[in-house]
Amino acid sequence: MLAPEVRRQLTAQLEDARRLGMLGPGPVEAHIDHAEALAAAVDPDFHGRFLDLGSGAGVPGLILLAVWPTATGVLLDARRRRCSFLESAVGALDLADRVSVACGRAEELARERELRGAFELVVARGFGAPATTAECAAGFLEQGGRLAASEPPGASDPRRWPKEGLDELGLLGPEVRGSEGARVALLTSAGPPGERWPRRVGVPGRRPLW
Repeated sequence: MLAPEVRRQLTAQLEDARRLGMLGPGPVEAHIDHAEALAAAVDPDFHGRFLDLGSGAGVPGLILLAVWPTATGVLLDARRRRCSFLESAVGALDLADRVSVACGRAEELARERELRGAFELVVARGFGAPATTAECAAGFLEQGGRLAASEPPGASDPRRWPKEGLDELGLLGPEVRGSEGARVALLTSAGPPGERWPRRVGVPGRRPLW
């Protein structure tokens, strides 16, 4: 449970993001609540290094940093305008010693030496379709690392994460956790990132593996 002052600070930043057109529909409080529930489903006491894939306005990344006070992270987004907002929010929330902003396409950044295979956890909320998310995330995961992909409410559809496609990417799972507050599919990397993944910029979205 976030302290009231921390929630107030996060709310102020996300209200700014909304005014700038960077936050999706629904009350700001609902976005924060969903991110808190997602953190609880993944690991209530995560203390490693995570990457927020397609961070946008910093949801869930900024909230996860507040919920996990010993975790460190990278907020990744492809749009310079959003990256500038994230950099400002990181400063305003006094998080610069725990998180950095990576601006660029995931397909390219996943091949950067300091980011490739460098994370215990990759979190994705609304990044893209399951196949696109899994392929782009795979390059960032260390062996045994996990992709936590936010799932829509309702019954799990096994076609979202077919074993054949996950095998090709070297991912195991999914394990679906959570409740009405948030549901998450957890996929585990079986080894170091395969050299083929991810493919060139735009290809995972245009030609998904499933």
